[in-house]
Amino acid sequence: MKKFSHRQKLFMILAVALVAVLLQYAFKQALAAQILVTIVGAGIALSMLIEMIHTLKSGRYGVDLLAIIAVVSTLSVGEYWAAMVILVMLVGGDALEDYASRKANSELKALLDNSPQSAHRLMNDQIEDVHVDQVKIGDTIVVKPGELVPIDGEIIKGNTQVNESSLTGESKPIDKQVGDQVMSGSLNGDQAIVIKAVKLARDSQYQKLVALVKEAENTPAHFVRLADRYAVPFTAAALVIGGIAWIVSKDPSRFAQVMVVASPCPLILAAPVAIVSGMSRASRSGIIVKTGSVLEKMAHPKTMAFDKTGTITSGQLTVDHLEPAKGIDIKELLHFAASAEEQSPHILARSTVAYAQAHQIPLSSASELKEVVGNGILAIVDGRQVKVGKLIFADPDTTQKPLSQTAIYVSVDDQYWGCVIFQDQIRPEAPRTMEQLRQLGVEHLVMLTGDQKAIAQHVAKLVGIHEVRADLLPEQKIAALKNVPEDRRPVVMVGDGVNDAPALATADVGIAMGAHGSTAASESADLVIVKDDLHRVAIAVTISQETMRIAQQAVLIGIGICTVLMLIAAFGIIPAFIGAMLQEVIDTVSILWALRARHGTSDIDD
Repeated sequence: MKKFSHRQKLFMILAVALVAVLLQYAFKQALAAQILVTIVGAGIALSMLIEMIHTLKSGRYGVDLLAIIAVVSTLSVGEYWAAMVILVMLVGGDALEDYASRKANSELKALLDNSPQSAHRLMNDQIEDVHVDQVKIGDTIVVKPGELVPIDGEIIKGNTQVNESSLTGESKPIDKQVGDQVMSGSLNGDQAIVIKAVKLARDSQYQKLVALVKEAENTPAHFVRLADRYAVPFTAAALVIGGIAWIVSKDPSRFAQVMVVASPCPLILAAPVAIVSGMSRASRSGIIVKTGSVLEKMAHPKTMAFDKTGTITSGQLTVDHLEPAKGIDIKELLHFAASAEEQSPHILARSTVAYAQAHQIPLSSASELKEVVGNGILAIVDGRQVKVGKLIFADPDTTQKPLSQTAIYVSVDDQYWGCVIFQDQIRPEAPRTMEQLRQLGVEHLVMLTGDQKAIAQHVAKLVGIHEVRADLLPEQKIAALKNVPEDRRPVVMVGDGVNDAPALATADVGIAMGAHGSTAASESADLVIVKDDLHRVAIAVTISQETMRIAQQAVLIGIGICTVLMLIAAFGIIPAFIGAMLQEVIDTVSILWALRARHGTSDIDD
């Protein structure tokens, strides 16, 4: 049997209602109208009962029982118009929840509409228009005034201002000049620029976000029906009030009247509306929340684990100096290291490439590029095999110990060539972020890093993290997260880079610092910080807490009003039809209160 959507059911119920109105008032066939509404109402009540049974089998208890009782009781006492109003609002509520699910990423869907499709490629002083997928790394691209940047690239000619608001949430145009990086999807200002492509279209920052939007469309957000938590006491109270009213008055209509105003329409609507509003607020703050249930987990995290490089430290890591092995030319060492790292999104790779370019070291295209997770890069450069990464990876037979500073080690054709040493810069917002997370109720702050213990402990001390686990491989990070005790959950992992992707997927909530993070990390995460700002993690927690608090308030307001109306209806003051119409008032109040989550109760977003 074909399964109808809630929207289709709503249209069918409205059509039945119209036919019933015509039968009763135009053709004076009240009995026929009653029979029609009773048959349709009984059928929908039966389908709701079947759905409720499936819900009970899954171990959850919902508020649908009240809706079924309200429909059945009103039909039983001949209040079929009241039953019709209840059905319209119930199915309408489900349709609204479906709509809310589709719209959970509505502000991000604008990315799809503005996705760069073509580029002006400069070849032999001639401009040719090509599809962005045809652009190769190293191609020269002209970006005209007012156009979207089609590819991630580096400016090699011209100065301009670029609007990155659709990518990072930063509304103020950013000055860009020769040597600066520009991201695909950002909007060029009033000056033409020439850029060199540094990534393929499929690896660009813009396409990462587009992929996230498509994923969200293919996997609609599952909204927690917050009212289900109050279902048992609320249902019990409604049945007790209705039962007493029936027994005392000896009139079954009293029971139906109480059940009508106890109908849970506003309770079902309140939480989804609040959660959609909270997700919309988060997206405006440069935070992509993939599903509504993530907000609930983020509202009460007990443990937050952080990677170090690229997460606690900034994306501005700089090369301090190089230490070539005996007999190795320092320029040759830098040439091979930077050439192998040119296509990697990792911070150390970007810094190495930038340092080589600043010292006018020519780079070669790397082939057969392979990332060995947790160890480094393996590539062919100028026909020679180059390894860049951890010491044990670059030189498996070494007897020397890794340096106490952040470094990458280089071998060429399995011969150790030396290392590149970096200055690790703490993100300026990191200490404030950790302090704010504590104030928000996060009890345990942990650093999980593959870096050396001495470096990790130094960085952790500077930002206010007291628990450090260092020298971890990706599988060890996963084990650390899995072994977090139940009383310290939910556990949130914040990271960036390919090696963080498994850990992000393992945590209760994975957060990817996505402004420069890898595609793998972003795809594995439940939440992506688009703007390169660690403080957005604290903002995400605040938005989640305020959203869930407002959702809970909206639900409790609906329960409170329903309870008052049930007590009044028990005395026969509210006819069933009027009670059904009063549900609209409760709906409106609950929804308006839930919509407050769109802007929240604080200005932390700014």
